[in-house]
Amino acid sequence: MAPRKRLNPTRNDLSQSARSGAVERLDQLLADCIDLQGQCKQAHWNVKGPTFIALHKLFDEIHGAVSEYVDLIAERLVQLGGTAAGTVRSVAGRTTLPDYPLSITSGREHAAALAGALANFGRTSRRAIDEMAALQDSVSADMLTEVTRGIDQWLWFVEAHLQGK
Repeated sequence: MAPRKRLNPTRNDLSQSARSGAVERLDQLLADCIDLQGQCKQAHWNVKGPTFIALHKLFDEIHGAVSEYVDLIAERLVQLGGTAAGTVRSVAGRTTLPDYPLSITSGREHAAALAGALANFGRTSRRAIDEMAALQDSVSADMLTEVTRGIDQWLWFVEAHLQGK
């Protein structure tokens, strides 16, 4: 684990250790969420096949929602005294999401790849909710509940394209 970064001053009444722990966890989620954002666009740009238009539009809608989640996470991290590190280079070195396969083209392949990324991010954000509760940061836990609820819904939408005949 990387050493904890110094927090910026704030009058937020959470303890220094709670804020430090929350910032550290939110920093990791931010990297993963920015990576997820890019993976949504990768799917949107490169999907082909008979379900092209439906998936092209769906992947773009998901990208828009994930962009909002990125902003929520980054702003909460900064509210707690952290510094949002959202550059491509910093994210590439910190994301825990598996690499998105660049050689796929079919709608089914992109739906499967994006479903995997959404499920992975959903799992880590769900764990972070419990971690925030343990830190007594109910605001961050609530925010992550909102994010995870959205991720779960998008996962359902994408997985529907993988089900049936």
